[in-house]
Amino acid sequence: MRTKQMQLQRIQHLAHEIMDKMNKDSECPDCPTSKIVIDNLSRALGNLADPFGNYSLEYVGEKVEKAHYLLFKNEKKLKIK
Repeated sequence: MRTKQMQLQRIQHLAHEIMDKMNKDSECPDCPTSKIVIDNLSRALGNLADPFGNYSLEYVGEKVEKAHYLLFKNEKKLKIK
């Protein structure tokens, strides 16, 4: 079982990789998967922004991992836990 801190570090690491790739690749903002990536990240942020503090790290992690996978197409990175 992973601790909350470990989950947050993993989510943060994946989010940084996504940000770097989106900023580095000039063609990526126009790629067909960009809408799905943005949708997944928006859902993750929306879940974290619950004013009552009811959020699920598992849900946020799942959405960030999905966005990461769509950009990198690397299942091994997705499965590392």
